Amino acid sequence: MPSSSLTRRSCLTRSAALCLAPALAPSLAQGRAPQDAVVINLSLEPDSLDPTMAPAAAVGEVVHYNVLEGLTRIEENGSVAPQLAESWSVSASGHDYVFRLRRGVHFHDGAPLDAAAVRYSFERAVAPGTTNKARQSLFDNIATLATPDAHSVALHLHHPDPHLLFRLGEGPAVILHPDTAAQAAANPVGTGPYRVAQWQRGHGIHLAKADSYRHADQVRMVQASFRFLHDPLAQSAALQAGEIDLAFNFATQTLRRFQDYSHYQVLIGASTGKGMLALNQRRAPLNDVRVRRAITHAIDREGFIRTVLDGRGVAIGSHFSPADAGYLHLASMYPYDPGRARALLQAAGVATPLRLTLALPPAPYAHEGGPVIAQHLARAGIEAELQRLSWEQWLNGPFKGQFDMTLINHVEPLDYRIYTDPGYYFGYDSPAFRALVQRHGAATNARERQQLWAQLQRHLAQEAVNAWIFAPQIGTVVRKGLRGVWMNYPIFVHDIAALRWE
Repeated sequence: MPSSSLTRRSCLTRSAALCLAPALAPSLAQGRAPQDAVVINLSLEPDSLDPTMAPAAAVGEVVHYNVLEGLTRIEENGSVAPQLAESWSVSASGHDYVFRLRRGVHFHDGAPLDAAAVRYSFERAVAPGTTNKARQSLFDNIATLATPDAHSVALHLHHPDPHLLFRLGEGPAVILHPDTAAQAAANPVGTGPYRVAQWQRGHGIHLAKADSYRHADQVRMVQASFRFLHDPLAQSAALQAGEIDLAFNFATQTLRRFQDYSHYQVLIGASTGKGMLALNQRRAPLNDVRVRRAITHAIDREGFIRTVLDGRGVAIGSHFSPADAGYLHLASMYPYDPGRARALLQAAGVATPLRLTLALPPAPYAHEGGPVIAQHLARAGIEAELQRLSWEQWLNGPFKGQFDMTLINHVEPLDYRIYTDPGYYFGYDSPAFRALVQRHGAATNARERQQLWAQLQRHLAQEAVNAWIFAPQIGTVVRKGLRGVWMNYPIFVHDIAALRWE
């Protein structure tokens, strides 16, 4: 990546902390008697526990680092550290990597981790019919994979990728064993410090310490439970009752109410999320760039951030995060201007009011932000019919292309390659953008890569592919005395083995 004064690491380390299901696990009420357990609230329930095949970020929040591990891991500040690979070497050209695997690592079923498991996992990621999110960005770039011995993996790339080690630390690159991969969606078997003990659909998931883990004696938390509460009132009630130790991903004004809870503190950190109004380009008139530009002009980004996120966010104008090196601030390309929006609709021959549906997933930012977006659009002559969906409904509807507009936060870092896939849910089909991505991937000169990186951002913004709105900060409510909780989230994970009570 090109150098920049605003690097991923510097952005993530600048944020400051503000001092501000019992059915699955023993009661952890006010007294905090158990000192070897933790209860975490997530807004969304995952639809699968296989992060290599499922699209939802909530999958990785439960199993990544805890149950399943990759060759590398991403630290809170965005740096890359060894995980299943104890070390690696890189050729001068950047085309070749050799990873040396840790010895003495076993899967929860007793099978040893070896190079064959890595080969299987990587080949599975590119098999016909795969839904691996990192296929284009990571696995398709692997020209050859060799296993010189049981503990060595050699990769030869089509094109050098300065992000390769980072990509190997993301959820889609975790290592599964061939004998148990087929069951990963419901009962993943990994090499991590925890195993899945129970999944009670609609309520929560319980993890138990895995005795097979290589550093089991260093793991302080014997068990962990994830509860799925997306309604702010239900979250507040659970916190007041002392049933939750950590509530994650508050990006709305509801965070204020928790600042006065005497048993909790609120952490405000950075993320790589991109909040946007996604537009279905398979449907007219959204396939007209003038209409998409009109929608973007109609949205008061700063007003949205102020009203819905309580000011905790940054306005963005393309599918890139301020945490990305080489980030361009392009929000000013489409300033808030309802009059300009109306003129663009008229130029496109669209009669007003233009009636469109706006699908809302169950996340608080969407339920609270949907009515705000509808008000903004109404001033430009666009009537938005709000559709409040469950996460399952969103995955089976908008995520499969059945929508007009949807308000969604894409949390995966460096995921711009989704715009090279015409089959992706918003249906953007641009040979010019695909060619630009290919040129960027093949570039070996640092200055050329920097210039192409900027062109990628400008291209998406000029096409108004989606109406990007905000890069959110992350609000985490933590029970006092719980140590090891991340404040910044370069990826969405919860490293439970690093947690401890004091």
